[in-house]
Parts: sequence; C-alpha cells; structure tokens
Amino acid sequence: MPSIILAPIKITGADGEIIFGDVLQVNPKSTSKANSGAGGSNTGDFSATFSLVSLTNNFDPDIADSNNAANN
Repeated sequence: MPSIILAPIKITGADGEIIFGDVLQVNPKSTSKANSGAGGSNTGDFSATFSLVSLTNNFDPDIADSNNAANN
C-alpha cells in the first residue's frame, strides 16, 4: 500500500532500513555487538554527557548472542 509522508525526514545514519508502506515481516540480515562506556553511543543534535568514572564489563559467557543464519 502506498504511503504519503507529510512530515520532514531526518536520516542520521545508514545502518538500518527505512520502510514506507506495509510489510509482512522484516528480518535482520546481520547482527553485531558493541561495548561502550557511559555516553559512548549517545546520538542527537544536542547531546551532553557528564561522567566522572566509566567502567565497561566486556565479559560474555555466551558463544552466540544472536543467530540469523536462516534470514539470508
């Protein structure tokens, strides 16, 4: 079904996908994992982060966090 977009559109990155209209199912084709400290992945026009100490625990006992082998 076609859709009419009347609002302004702001695209800040090209990591995901934009879908206008109807879809039956959306499956991820790839997955990733990122570790960042306090405020390390903040996005936006006016972002302010004040952190004195930041510790990130990178320990992950899982072998596979997200499987998407059947989605390709």
